[in-house]
Amino acid sequence: MRKVADQVVDMLIANGVKRIYAVAGDSLNELNDAVRRNGQIKWIHVRHEEAGAYAAAAEAELEGLACCAGSCGPGHVHLINGLYDAHRTGVPVIAIASTINTPEFGTDYFQGTNTIKLFDDCSCYNQVASTPAQAARMLQSAIQHAIHHKGVAVFGLPGDVSAMAAEESITAMQNYKSDTVLRPADHELENLAGLLNESSKVTIFCGVGAAAAHKEVVELAGRLQAPVGYSFRGKMGIQYNNPYEVGMTGLLGLPSAYHSMHEADVVLLLGTDFPYTPFMPVKNKIVQIDEKPERLGRRAKLAMGLCGNIKDTLRALMPLLTPKTDDHFLKVQLELYDKVKEHLQKFVQETGTNNNIQPEFVAATLNELAAGDAIFTMDTGMCCVWGARYITATGKRKMLGSFNHGSMANAMPMAIGAALTYPGRQVFAMCGDGGLSMLLGDLATIRQYDLPIKLIVFNNRALGMVKLEMEVQGLPDNETDMVNPDFGVIARAMGFKGITVHSPEGVKGALQAAIGDEGPVLVNIMTNPAALAMPPKVEWEQVKGYALSMSKLILGGRMDEVLDTVKSNYKHLTELL
Repeated sequence: MRKVADQVVDMLIANGVKRIYAVAGDSLNELNDAVRRNGQIKWIHVRHEEAGAYAAAAEAELEGLACCAGSCGPGHVHLINGLYDAHRTGVPVIAIASTINTPEFGTDYFQGTNTIKLFDDCSCYNQVASTPAQAARMLQSAIQHAIHHKGVAVFGLPGDVSAMAAEESITAMQNYKSDTVLRPADHELENLAGLLNESSKVTIFCGVGAAAAHKEVVELAGRLQAPVGYSFRGKMGIQYNNPYEVGMTGLLGLPSAYHSMHEADVVLLLGTDFPYTPFMPVKNKIVQIDEKPERLGRRAKLAMGLCGNIKDTLRALMPLLTPKTDDHFLKVQLELYDKVKEHLQKFVQETGTNNNIQPEFVAATLNELAAGDAIFTMDTGMCCVWGARYITATGKRKMLGSFNHGSMANAMPMAIGAALTYPGRQVFAMCGDGGLSMLLGDLATIRQYDLPIKLIVFNNRALGMVKLEMEVQGLPDNETDMVNPDFGVIARAMGFKGITVHSPEGVKGALQAAIGDEGPVLVNIMTNPAALAMPPKVEWEQVKGYALSMSKLILGGRMDEVLDTVKSNYKHLTELL
């Protein structure tokens, strides 16, 4: 008898799914067994469902549709954080939520959860099949929603239904993927061209929605003599081979991009839903182009809001533009960018001291040694700062993180998904000590599948970003310090190589040794907890708040901490004076 569970597995395989990330459990047993018997799809036994959801999210971003699963009750709840991240990132993930048996619905049964309510806010499709006839049709609809809406689709599968005899669907079971051209109407493009042609200073700012239009963005920048900034998610697709790029703006960004946007007459936002409105200019004209019209104008007041795919739109726009010859504005912005990059290298040159290694130096060294097609995953917080500023794009590198959801603990499980998806490529997880600690158990998953992930732990013994947030608010940091184990020893206990680095002189050798090893390696680097990450725009209130927090620390008897912070960050602090 072909069971519903067999049918589910066949449909996933037909849609290119190669793995299901899950913790085995009672209501999932039939699906688990169907995977075993089929042999064409792999069950990846993660230690925590959240890690499975993150791994699936990484695979979906790199390769397309991916799948994770959680058994009834706690398994569902554990999935939630990773699914929120996947949904907000806009990647196609199927989440199979196996539930209690259908006769127990509505009886407050052991491990029962209302999956419709539970997953409603982190999905574009969310239904429970209570009969075999529903199962195939619902899963098909879930797959279509995940792919075409670019989000999480939750397929609720009761344990008893998965064991029932499968029924063939009366509706189509294939996906219809049609190529479409999406661009603004001719009169809208003509109006945009008129605005750009009459403006002498234009800045382009790109998000991940423009990543597939690298060639068109560079050509547009050349015609307009326009500097190009980008968001964190847009960096890997826009930075490389781009003579017009001026870096990022936002909390992790650089003064050059911020300055370029604020000095322009017109700012052209391409495929970005950039969330940090304090960094957005308000006195110039802003034009936004996005595939999703509901995003237009929700971050800034627009002179024009247009719906379109960036590549399609720019191809249609280009013939309407008059090439500009005055490059004065562009040259000024590029000169500022050169100065900013020179300033960033000062922090690399100050390598640090024993147990206080400068994290900028670590990130820059990793960037130098990593392959041109390496994949980087990074924890939210300070690791994002160092990755944003020191890992450079090549056109082949990928960078994954919790950039929209902003969760801790994502780097290591995302690296699991990346390593399984692209087994021939280097995968580096840039982990914070706080993030790694949160899902530490899934180091065992890395060992179980012998994934050659290189975990680079920026061990500053603190929740670094939280500490900085408190200080700029005028609050002395409290309960942000961490008493950590030796992560290198833990890696060895898990069964793979672990290296702890105490001195700056040992950083390059440790990273080289890790890269040269065929298996997983954890490099535990004792970084400087006093290293700061200053945003491109520093408000006077932040300066006052920081000074106030330093005063409170002194009065509280923590003078040594204040001196360490000042000594480590004098280059930043002198810029504020």
